[in-house]
Amino acid sequence: MANSPEDPVLEVSVGAQPAERLLANALRALAIDAVETAKSGHPGMPLGMADVAAVLWTRFLRFDAADPHWPDRDRFVLSAGHGSMMLYGLLHLTGFAGMEMEALRRFRQLHSAAAGHPEAGLHPAIETTTGPLGQGIATAVGMALAERMLAARFGRSLVDHRTWVIASDGDLMEGISHEAASLAGHLKLARLTVLYDDNAISIDGPTKLALSDDPLKRFAALGWTVKRVDGLDAEAVGAALSAASRSQRPTLIACRTVIGYGAPKKAGTEAAHGAALGPEEAAAAKRALGWDAPPFTVPGDIAAAWRAAGARGAPQRRAWLRRLAHHPLRAEFERVMAGRLPEALQATLAALKGELAAGRPKMATRQASQKVLEVLVPALPEMVGGSADLTTSNLTEVRGMAAVSPGSYGGRYIHYGVREHGMAAAMNGMARHGGIIPYGGTFLVFSDYMRPAMRLAALMEARVVYVLTHDSIGLGEDGPTHQPVEHLAALRAMPNLFVFRPADAVETAECWELAVRRAEGPSALVLTRQAVPGLRSHAGENLSARGGYVLAEAEGERRATLIASGSEVAIAMAAREAMSAEGIGAAVVSLPCWELFAAQDAAWRDAVLGVGLRVGIEAAVGFGWERWLGPEGIFIGMRGFGASAPAEDLFRHFGITAEAVTAAVRGRIG
Repeated sequence: MANSPEDPVLEVSVGAQPAERLLANALRALAIDAVETAKSGHPGMPLGMADVAAVLWTRFLRFDAADPHWPDRDRFVLSAGHGSMMLYGLLHLTGFAGMEMEALRRFRQLHSAAAGHPEAGLHPAIETTTGPLGQGIATAVGMALAERMLAARFGRSLVDHRTWVIASDGDLMEGISHEAASLAGHLKLARLTVLYDDNAISIDGPTKLALSDDPLKRFAALGWTVKRVDGLDAEAVGAALSAASRSQRPTLIACRTVIGYGAPKKAGTEAAHGAALGPEEAAAAKRALGWDAPPFTVPGDIAAAWRAAGARGAPQRRAWLRRLAHHPLRAEFERVMAGRLPEALQATLAALKGELAAGRPKMATRQASQKVLEVLVPALPEMVGGSADLTTSNLTEVRGMAAVSPGSYGGRYIHYGVREHGMAAAMNGMARHGGIIPYGGTFLVFSDYMRPAMRLAALMEARVVYVLTHDSIGLGEDGPTHQPVEHLAALRAMPNLFVFRPADAVETAECWELAVRRAEGPSALVLTRQAVPGLRSHAGENLSARGGYVLAEAEGERRATLIASGSEVAIAMAAREAMSAEGIGAAVVSLPCWELFAAQDAAWRDAVLGVGLRVGIEAAVGFGWERWLGPEGIFIGMRGFGASAPAEDLFRHFGITAEAVTAAVRGRIG
């Protein structure tokens, strides 16, 4: 069960300063030492917010440093990731293994767990990667939502925790925080509390240079409980946190602080934000704080008090383990939290593939995707879907999912509204929380709105699926504002993002299987609005798993290889037939996933692509295609933006047709 908001303050009988100020000063001293040693970093926020962090971590945050993987721990997100030394100091002081003093000495150095900004994966207690402002608070919304949804499924005896965020003024300026705060307020995510470092300073100078709105009024209008406190007053902070723990709405606490608190010359100025204080100022700051311990040294009594804070949640964790041991849903809970898929999934998908291969339906791949979801969603109860107000276009909802709504979290479908960026970050939070495999839909062209969160998903290796429909000029009359041309190239350029563009219903099923099985990073399913013919009549091996394969071999000697993805594979098949009639042997290669194809051995790739003329066909710009076509290859695709017209007219207008492919090959090889 959740911790009481009235847990007692730890008693520290050292010096004349209040106990929590001494604990906070340990954080401040470590931040000064690490930034000075690295000769780079951001000391201002840790110095200003140390009192807030000390109150939160010693009195309210429920965790056990002995087990950073405890599923029912509170989640802490440092959205102001530039102040990373505060997080590393907290992890070190509370006794987390892997954040020993040596890691702090190597702050911002290669292979240190104490990287410049917090990176999930470098240490198990870093809940999410932050640094790009706004991402942390938006990711935390997903974590808070995951907690509520899992509690609705498994009960409060297994899932009953809170999500806490420390954010900066920059976080609240970023547009994504507006989307996220609006969603959290609408859904009444009462277990989410954001502590705002209200220091009135930005990199350029005072925040009044660019900011005159009142974030408390804004958040109140979005359905949040709001409070302003003195961030240097531990008792005031504690009272605000206690009230937040009882609120029926998410809470924003503006903590008035002084950036670089203690630094005689730089405190309260932008000079404290993003550079080492310098030896003289660092020494003066320590003197002002009453801290006389050597660098990277914490006096024993203060260190012991922090270690006691790190063990404070141990009894709660042990009680939770006893409840888990006797819980009727234990096996299922452990399965979903570990990210293991049900053993029956492969047979379920194989049966669907068999049906699709036998029927070879002509349908849009977005429709095929919905058919796959009709099988996947019942088979994977941890799958949670959603769309950015495009459900009936993305076809991301299937019967029986039920919608998540304010105060009611038992559904499995989230109406994100027109908040693509917030949706992508929330899915990161759900994935990082564990127990949920999120997918969310929008048009491919609007992936630009999601890109920063998609990039963090790739960096964090988060298991997230993006359903990106209306993938080309094939969407037709909506015109160039909605027709993506550069987006495939942009997404394929992102490391660790798998981009799947299936050619028909069978490939769509295969690509969905690969996406949900992929636990090492995000996947994007790029799907058509327009119908495409069924091309595959066999459904045994998952051919898409190798990224590319020969769909149809040449009749006779292969003189050309037509390489395509998505809807253009059908164009390649028609061109192959036309060339065959002219005595030109051409093979067709379907290339649904470049990333998987690139991972195959060179011999496989060479055998698939062939040694003759290579022709790439895709209703997108050709950037990147030279990788597969070589210097002598031909690309048939887009060379600029699209236009408003029926899809058939657009393909003819832009020369992406079987006739154009045939003419290009004929002109090259005679």
